[in-house]
Amino acid sequence: MGEQLVSSVVTVATAIIGLAIIATLVSKNANTANVVTAGGNVFSQALGVAESPVTGQSNFNVAGTYSSAGFMN
Repeated sequence: MGEQLVSSVVTVATAIIGLAIIATLVSKNANTANVVTAGGNVFSQALGVAESPVTGQSNFNVAGTYSSAGFMN
């Protein structure tokens, strides 16, 4: 029963996130280029953090990464 509940919650959460992504990308008011760029920046920073034990660099900066419009600079 517990596994089914967790699976159901994850499925619903994934569907909501997917719908939000699609709505953002197809909206007339969406700034799709900035949204895609922000996603790429987040992935790049996460990759850098994952590599930091090997490379010795830790330049992950959460503060100041969002502009007033809500997108990453």
